[in-house]
Amino acid sequence: MEETISLKEIFGVIKKRFMLIVAFVFGAALIAVVFSYFIITPKYESSSQFIVNQSQQDQNIPYNVNDIRTNVELINTYNVIIKSPRVLDEVVEELGLDYSAGTLSQKIKVSSEQNSQVVTVTVTDPNPATATQIANTTVKVFQDMIPDIMNVDNVKILSPAEMVEKPTPVSPKPLLNIAIAIVLGGMIGVGLAFLLEYLDNTIRTEDDIEKELGLPVLGVISTMTTEDLRQGRMLIGQQSRMKRGGFSGAQKKTV
Repeated sequence: MEETISLKEIFGVIKKRFMLIVAFVFGAALIAVVFSYFIITPKYESSSQFIVNQSQQDQNIPYNVNDIRTNVELINTYNVIIKSPRVLDEVVEELGLDYSAGTLSQKIKVSSEQNSQVVTVTVTDPNPATATQIANTTVKVFQDMIPDIMNVDNVKILSPAEMVEKPTPVSPKPLLNIAIAIVLGGMIGVGLAFLLEYLDNTIRTEDDIEKELGLPVLGVISTMTTEDLRQGRMLIGQQSRMKRGGFSGAQKKTV
């Protein structure tokens, strides 16, 4: 026979294991706080932009749609070149970085909007000043090298990266981490509560007997403590005395 669970039973399980659920929620939130504020190293971003346009020797030639289309197509190639070892090795040497061009490449993200001639170079680093230096140096080195690599001088720096007074880390995001931890902690706590309830075979009510054994309940024998028995005897004694007193009063009244 397929068993079903009612909404009342669901709330009953949650109420019964409420402290367990709260413990998981609190524990998960605490772990998120510790990791977000004390363990995970904050990372900062800094971005520099350059534009791909007419080469220096073509400045006096009117700009047309075909030139724009050609520049947009070149951007895909430039996005690869700017993260190549040839460019980044020069950046590492110029800034005196203590890691390789391959490691530096993982810190750099190159992006551009569709059909746009503007390219954004974004650098992520634990030090905001270092991120700014890398972004600007990478774009400058790329600009200096592109005439030799592509035999064309059509890159101009549009917006260099700037160091702000109070930079805000892009990661971690404590509030988001704590919110996710609370949700996950609650889900785990509720799941464990229902698992414990499912594994608990203790028979507590008449309904449990009918579910487990499939037999109808004919009667219930209550469990009485010594205190219950003592109070019961006192109550019976009081009732007996009241009855005897009532009979005596009735006899005296009829004499």
